[in-house]
Amino acid sequence: MPDILSSIIGSPVARRLGVPQPTRLRRFDPDRPLCDEPVLVAGSGQHADDVSSWLDTRGIATLRELPSAAATSDDSGESPRLGGFILDLSDARQPGDLDALRMIGAPALKRLARNARVVVIGTDPTTLSEVAHVATQRALEGAVRSIGKELRHGATANLVLAHGSSSDGVGSAVEFLLSGRSAYVDGQVIRVSDATGTNPDPTRPLAGKVAVVTGAARGIGAEIARVMARDGATVVAVDVPAAGDALAAVANEVHGTALQVDVTAPDAGSRIVEHAVSRHGAIDIVVHNAGITRDKLLANMDESRWASVLSVNLGSILQMNESILGVGGMPDDGRIVCVASIAGIAGNRGQTNYAASKAGVIGIVDALSRQLTSRGITVNAVAPGFIETEMTARVPFATREIGRRMNSLQQGGTPRDVAETIAWLAQPGSAAVTGQVVRVCGQSLLGA
Repeated sequence: MPDILSSIIGSPVARRLGVPQPTRLRRFDPDRPLCDEPVLVAGSGQHADDVSSWLDTRGIATLRELPSAAATSDDSGESPRLGGFILDLSDARQPGDLDALRMIGAPALKRLARNARVVVIGTDPTTLSEVAHVATQRALEGAVRSIGKELRHGATANLVLAHGSSSDGVGSAVEFLLSGRSAYVDGQVIRVSDATGTNPDPTRPLAGKVAVVTGAARGIGAEIARVMARDGATVVAVDVPAAGDALAAVANEVHGTALQVDVTAPDAGSRIVEHAVSRHGAIDIVVHNAGITRDKLLANMDESRWASVLSVNLGSILQMNESILGVGGMPDDGRIVCVASIAGIAGNRGQTNYAASKAGVIGIVDALSRQLTSRGITVNAVAPGFIETEMTARVPFATREIGRRMNSLQQGGTPRDVAETIAWLAQPGSAAVTGQVVRVCGQSLLGA
């Protein structure tokens, strides 16, 4: 459903009502640079030099200090814009150290281009013991979320927290956040460990991998399959038999294979493993995307609505994982990505069953990621916000228009935005990211 208030007809009405008009977001294009304008890398933390070198290898022009406006203005008298601003405050240990956000950040923010990216690098507070040190690093989260709400013209702000001294995971996260892959990721905190991983082919980071995507017949699932295939993966598209025609069409489009199976069936996990291994030789990535809604106020909720949502959205993942992670299933260094929801974080009226199931998914990520650390298998989730799908197109007009604008980017996201984040979490180079829930919501005003 098109955004009526951003159309030629609706824009004048929106202006009179004071409704903000969204900026067209910069999304990932394999044939374009990760970032069009130079990126300022500043700060005295331990990762700044490594990140700057990393970006140089990826073809991104970097600056280590902000030139004066007079020294860099062109014939029109205008100063060149920044495509991104990275501030390394991983060494900040006292509240006074946070003034770098103002001293360095304020002038840099004034030079940001449209769709620019702000990335602050800190140290994971859980690795610190001194109260002042923990408080100082924890303060970065509030600052970055606020910056995200102050930026305009499609710009975003996110925080990367390093668990140790290795910059590999930091570099991968920074690259993702600078690129168009993160167009609808704003105000988020990504924690990275010291685990190392590289993408052998940066242009096709999933080359040679076999990816299973459940709920792949339409919507977000179909887009996940497309992005995975674009990035080089062989895709096994999974959905219920009733969606067989649509599922076959998606599988054919991405040159993968289709598997018709109800994810709640007792043998769903074993059938997925058998299909992936026998047809393609492995099962490297699993995206638990299949899900349903059966909305009703809790006071009027019947057993069928409650049980079906919990079974599909939560129980099926637990059941399938027993086979996927068992003998003959996913090898070490695999990737599991679940689709949660901001409803599982903030709740939603009339969706007690759905919110419970998606909060449970977040619980799976938290517990399972710790259990699988020794195997190098990462477990993460994305939590979509207002995403433009067939479901949201059926939402009443006023509710839909408000929902689109209840975020820092003042617009709804697309299924591709969700898929891009999932594909990044599935990369070999994302080995340092596990146990994370990345919201793809444009920094929704709902939830933290």
